[in-house]
Amino acid sequence: MKSFINKPEDIVKEAIDGLLINDKLAKLDRFPEIKVVLRNDWDKSKVALVSGGGSGHEPAHAGFVGDGMLTAAVCGEIFASPSVDAVLSAIMAVTGDAGCLLIIKNYTGDRLNFGLAAEQARALGYKVETVTVADDIALGADVKQRGIAGTVFVHKIAGYYASIGKNLEEVATIARQVAENTASIGLAHTECQMFTGQKEARLKENEVELGLGIHGEPGAEVIAQLPINELISIAASKIENHFNDPNAKYAVLINNLGTVTPIEMNVIANAFSKTKLAKQTSYIVGPAALMTALNMNGFSLSVLKLTEQLETGLLATVEPESWICAKKLSHPATITTPQLSALLPYKVTKNEAVAYIITCIANTFITIEQDINELDAKVGDGDAGATFASVSKFILKNLDKLPLANTKETLESIGRIFSREAGGSSGVLMSILFLGAANNYEQHPKLGKALLAGLERMKTYGGAKVGDRTMIDALEPAFKALAEDQTIIEAAIASRQGTESTKQVSKTLYGRSSYIPEELLLGIQDPGAEAMTRVLENLVKKLK
Repeated sequence: MKSFINKPEDIVKEAIDGLLINDKLAKLDRFPEIKVVLRNDWDKSKVALVSGGGSGHEPAHAGFVGDGMLTAAVCGEIFASPSVDAVLSAIMAVTGDAGCLLIIKNYTGDRLNFGLAAEQARALGYKVETVTVADDIALGADVKQRGIAGTVFVHKIAGYYASIGKNLEEVATIARQVAENTASIGLAHTECQMFTGQKEARLKENEVELGLGIHGEPGAEVIAQLPINELISIAASKIENHFNDPNAKYAVLINNLGTVTPIEMNVIANAFSKTKLAKQTSYIVGPAALMTALNMNGFSLSVLKLTEQLETGLLATVEPESWICAKKLSHPATITTPQLSALLPYKVTKNEAVAYIITCIANTFITIEQDINELDAKVGDGDAGATFASVSKFILKNLDKLPLANTKETLESIGRIFSREAGGSSGVLMSILFLGAANNYEQHPKLGKALLAGLERMKTYGGAKVGDRTMIDALEPAFKALAEDQTIIEAAIASRQGTESTKQVSKTLYGRSSYIPEELLLGIQDPGAEAMTRVLENLVKKLK
């Protein structure tokens, strides 16, 4: 996969150095052989908390080093347990008379290396306790359960009680209680890819893996890609069955495993809020990336069964910014929308000629929608046609509500419609044009001049002018022709000439074209200008 790195073998070392621009953190001086991140302000008077494991799960574990959470994090290479020497070095560096608690995720390498380091530390006279976290319930009770994102709950709550001066036995007891009352399960579209090369995807496009391991290990089962409400229901029901306690209250961590977009994570949170499990959930942590798996496109739910003691530890404030404060689970609140002025406040009046012209213009925008979208896709985001077509459909639907016998009021009504019904900058600009035209028409009742005056207001706010490759290149020559009492035919010809001129404009400071490489613009007319010209050309045909 493409990555923003120098060399794969240097990534962990360089990532840790990047983290250490935070002046509250430090590293042991045998770095990088010993990759230990620790508090810069630690005085060893309280129980130290040490955790860690393979890198690639950032912000875990080093991101949780700080007051109220971990004292030190021992970092291995990507998905590789740190060495015994590294763990032992961390213990010795931070442990005073109060002792040290090692928090270990339930993987063979971590259990062995952290366990042996603990034994060696004890032999050297250090007080060391261990807690092993095995929160992944995906594979069932008969399999050694893996330690995944639920480990962060242990960091948080044990860290709080260590910070307020609890002794080692008390902190270890609380940590074990958190571990025993935490259950996690993950869902993913893809396994993660290593920095050393792309591996063949295990999952098909229409498949999701339930219980995928955070190192890319196969999950419990492959299931069909379903709407997220259904996928969340499947995952949540497994956690419900695990606890099987209708009276329990829970805290839930919604964890991004790598590359799920923020908007999708919010959809996942919304889907969770609709589950039976959510009715027993008091607090939500996230959605956020707390324990990732490189670029895995997946998420996990970690559920903590609360007691009063665990709730207190969960809600305490801490220093590490990687921790996302738990918030009460609530349903979306609403506040009464301020009463806006009526969209169409004027008395309905009829004028068949005006109605015919508006209908022709609107139908043209609707007819050319796909053509303009395709043209816009070459130099923009492909929605220019859709914007005008959407407003046109609304105008046609509400044509019988317009004050068609009053030109000023009609112009203002169309401006109001663009303001509320059209998206993007083009909708706002067209609203300014029509409202400006309405104001001018009231003083100088001549349509061509009013439209030209409205265009000047648009130019004032938008900044673009003729030659900047926008719809103005078509509208200004057309409106000038109408203001000078030329015919609609002459206006359409002038508009076409302006539109064709945009094919030669490859550098501009305004409009969407200002973001596009010059070589992609040459020979392609501006989509907005093309749309305006087609409307005028079709109007010529309809008015013959």
